[in-house]
Order: sequence, then structure tokens, then C-alpha cells
Amino acid sequence: MSNEPNRAATIPGHGSLRAPDPAEPQPPTAGGSGPGGEHSAVSRETRRRVVAASFIGNFVEWFDYAVYGYLAVTIAAVFFPESDPQTGLLLTFALFAISFLVRPLGGFVWGHIGDRVGRRTALSLSILIMSGATFCIALIPGYDTIGIWAPILLLIIRVAQGFSASGEYAGASAFLVEYAPANKRGLYAAVVPASTAAGLLLGSLLAGLLTTLLSSDAMQSWGWRLPFLLAAPMGLIGRYIRTKLEDTPVFRELAAEDQTIKAPVFGLFRDHWRLLLKAVGAVLLNAVGFYVILSYMPTYLSSELGLGATESFLATTIALLTYIGFIFLTGMLSDRYGRKKVLIAASVSFIVLTVPAFALLGTGDFLVIVLVQILLGAMLTLNDGTLPSFLAEMFPTRVRYSGFAVSFNLSNALFGGTAPFMATLLIATTGNDLAPAWYLVAAAVISLVAVALSRETSREPLTHE
Repeated sequence: MSNEPNRAATIPGHGSLRAPDPAEPQPPTAGGSGPGGEHSAVSRETRRRVVAASFIGNFVEWFDYAVYGYLAVTIAAVFFPESDPQTGLLLTFALFAISFLVRPLGGFVWGHIGDRVGRRTALSLSILIMSGATFCIALIPGYDTIGIWAPILLLIIRVAQGFSASGEYAGASAFLVEYAPANKRGLYAAVVPASTAAGLLLGSLLAGLLTTLLSSDAMQSWGWRLPFLLAAPMGLIGRYIRTKLEDTPVFRELAAEDQTIKAPVFGLFRDHWRLLLKAVGAVLLNAVGFYVILSYMPTYLSSELGLGATESFLATTIALLTYIGFIFLTGMLSDRYGRKKVLIAASVSFIVLTVPAFALLGTGDFLVIVLVQILLGAMLTLNDGTLPSFLAEMFPTRVRYSGFAVSFNLSNALFGGTAPFMATLLIATTGNDLAPAWYLVAAAVISLVAVALSRETSREPLTHE
């Protein structure tokens, strides 16, 4: 930006940027400024609000996914009552998977908005669509009332959720990394998976509470709807907080210099396709591991291993509490030792320990099940707590939102959303309860290769090009 006095640059949706006052903290440069690295002049209060805004939006998104996954058995009975239990469950998870097919398209759209118009604009719109769609799920009549239209409406709303969700995780991660001090980008970005775990935790708590307090008939009649109704007020709060923030310093600088790219997705595929391929591979373990360990697990414990529904939810809740703490520890470890080392450690641990861990789940001992879930969660945090900063740092500012959104959503569409369905299908076709574990091992091998071929990003400054 120019340093001439009284000169201002106006950015649509972001107000004006005037010449700096020597008495005020100076804006950062793309490569970082001052001893604190990137954005060292950003106030603590601003960073606190950025963290809160990023947390609550992602929290609402994954609260919905948690409730849908944890109440899958009940939802199957409401929308597919004429099917046998396993077929109904497969159809319910099939709808879950189909909603992910729109996510690559959403990644293109939200990436374009985030890189062209601004991160804040994309995030404010995505949370509005997500919370509204989640609220609408609670209003759909069951199959007994409107027949085939019930699962059709559920599918339409799930697709709308998938579209909005495709911009949330990537945008929140990029937003935090671009606001964070250079030496704490891993810790700040870990807020995103922490909010994901918190959303899952609340979903698990509510699902467990409702399952315990309500009869099966009451759950199928109206109890399953209650968690989805909470999305509307939470989404409105998140949107309000986001609209009160400025966009990130590096994006404002890029816009002020008129260097935003007109077609970020085209530029991504033209100039950074190698990075994109590596990013898709790096996300694979996260995509499969997240949905198998944190979303599908209660269903696996109750439907496949015969554990009671209440015990399944309780075990998952305990594991999620420890998971949130591990996430921040992993973020700090990646800041200290580098993203690659931590991500490689995650892949190796899954390759070596996943099958023995799932075998121990089959003992049926509640304490053993809890300890195994904590172990699997800790292994996943090595990946989940590091991946947001790794992906955001991998791409330059001009295509950062697009690069993150496209790679993350493409891998999740192909392998993440289908993970509960594939796990259920593999067990049904092989008769082997360890089939989901071998699926995880395969994902870990691919991610290990992708990360090994990538560069270390934690020591690099954020650049526009």
C-alpha cells in the first residue's frame, strides 16, 4: 500500500484503508513484520474475536454432523421404516455420503468468494446456509406421514448442508492462519478441529441424554428433532460475530494492491496442480479417520459389537473430552517440530496400531473400549490438529482459500462422507468386524506418501504468490 498521506484505498465490503498513522501499530507485509512475524501488530482483542468467530461457526457445522451420525439408527427408523435395520442404516449413511458429493462444487464456489471477495464474506454466508438447513431437518415429517417425500426432502437438505460446509472448515482455517503470529499458526489453526470436536461432543451428549431419558417411540416421534432445532440460534450468533470482524490483514493488503485473482480456481489448477494433488492425498487419512473414529464409532459399537446405546455414547463423549485437549497440544507440537514430522507420525501410528486397537474394541469391556477410543482419538489429533495449518500454509494467499477448500472437500467427498457407509458395507460383505480398521490403514499409507513428498511449511512466511 502507498504511504502517501490522506490517500485511501476502498475495498468492496471492507471499508477504506487509509495511510498509516505513525502513532498506530503498522499493518503487516506479506512476508511478516516485526519480531512477532506475520501480523504482530494485530491486537490481542482482535485475535480473541477471530478465534471466537472461527470456533462457533465450525462448531455449528459439526454439531449437525454429529447429531446425524449419532442418531443414525433412529433417523433410519423414521425415514426408512420398511427396511430391515441394516438396510435402513445403510440408506441413512448413503444420504450422509451423497451430501458430500456436492462439496467439491462448494469448494470451487466458496474458494472463489473467499479469494476474490474476502474470507469474511464467505464465512458469513456459509454459516447462514448451514444453520438454516440444519434447522429445517427438524421440520421434515417422517415416512409414515408423507411417504417417499420424507427421505427426498432429507436428501435435499443434506445437499444444502454439504454445499455450505464445504466453505466452513477451509475458510476458518485460512482466517486463523492469516491472523496468527508466525510462530503460533499451528496453535491458532488447531481451534478449527477443536471446535469440530466440541460440536461432536455436544452432539454426543445430547444424543446420549435423549436416548437415556426418552423411550424408543418418543425418540422416533419427536425426540430426534430437538438437537437440530438448536442450530438456528447458534448460527445467528456466529454470523453476528463474523460480520463485526475485518477481513484478514494479508487479504486486505492483497485487495488494496488490486492483486486478488479474478478466477482463483482456474489459477489453482493452472499454477498449483502439484500442490493440489499432494494436499488431496494428505487429507485422506483425516477424511476417513475423522468419520470412522468420531462419527461412525457409536453406531459401530452398538450395531456391530452389541454395546448398549447409552454406553456407546458415554464412551465416545469421554474420548471427545480428551480429544479437544490433545488437539491444542498437537498444534503446539507442530509449531515447534514442524508440520511434516507430526503428520508422518500420525500416519505411521495408524498403520501400526489401528487393527490391534479395533480388535481390543471387540472385547466388549467398557473400560477397554474407552481407553482404545482415547488412543485412536490421540492418534487422529496428530493429523487433525496439524492439517489446517499445513494446508493453509501450503498455498499462497491469492489461492489459499480455494486450494484448501478444493483439496479438503474433494478428499472428503470421495473418502470421508462415504466412510460410515463403506465401513458398514465392508462388515456386511466380509463378515469381519475389523474391516473398518483395514480401511483406515489403507488411508494412512496414502497420506504418508503425500506428506513425505510435500515441503515443510511451518518455517515459511505467508506469501501472495
